[in-house]
Amino acid sequence: MVSKDGKIRLSPSALNVFLECPKCFWLDQKENIHRPRGIFPSLPGGMDLVIKDYFDKYREVGKMPPEVDGKIDAELFADIELLNKWRNWRTGLTWSDPESGATLSGALDDLGINSKKLFIPLDYKTRGFPPKEGGESFYQNQLNCYGLLLRENNMKPDNYAYLIYYFPSVVSENGMVKFEVVPKRVTIDPNEAVRVLREAVEVIKGPMPKTHGECEYCGWGREFLRD
Repeated sequence: MVSKDGKIRLSPSALNVFLECPKCFWLDQKENIHRPRGIFPSLPGGMDLVIKDYFDKYREVGKMPPEVDGKIDAELFADIELLNKWRNWRTGLTWSDPESGATLSGALDDLGINSKKLFIPLDYKTRGFPPKEGGESFYQNQLNCYGLLLRENNMKPDNYAYLIYYFPSVVSENGMVKFEVVPKRVTIDPNEAVRVLREAVEVIKGPMPKTHGECEYCGWGREFLRD
C-alpha cells in the first residue's frame, strides 16, 4: 500500500494480485479500491492456529511431527519466541529494496533448517481435496518472497521450500475428522521475488493499467473507472 508519505509497502499477497491483474493491483494500491470479496471462511484460519500449536509441541522436544518426519529435508527452527514474532504480520520479516524504495514484509507459518544450516520456509495449506499435480505453482511467488526475506535478514535459504497440505479424508464417530498430510517440495528463487517487486512498483508509479482480459474482478468497476 502507498502511505500518505509516499512510501510503498507490499506483501506477498499484494504481489500475487499484481501477477494476476496489474489493474486490480493498481486500484488497490493507489486508490484503495479492493477486489470484491465474499465471506472469508474461518476454517483455514482456525486450522492454521491448531497446526502451529501442534508443530510447536514437537519443536519443544526437538522433533518433527511423525506424519512428515523423513518427508521434509529439514529440522524445525528451534527458537519459538523469535518464530512467533515472524509469524505476526505486524512484526514479520521485512526488507527495504534500495533500488525501488519499496518495503516487502511477510509472515511465516513455520521455518526449518537443513543439514547444511540453510533455512527452509514451511507453509501450511488447508484444502478440501488432495492437492493437484502442479497446483503448488499458485504459491510460487509467496515462497520466493519468503526466501528473499530470509536472505536479506542474514538467514541464507536453500533453493527450496515446503508446502504442507492438510485435507480431510474421513469423518468417524463423535465428529472426529481425519486429515491427510502431504508435504510438497517447491524450488524457490529469491531473485525472482526481487524482479516481481520492482515491476510492481513501476506499475504503482505509472498510470492505471488497462483491463486484463482474463481477470474476473477488475471489470466490475468498468461503469465508473475507464481505461
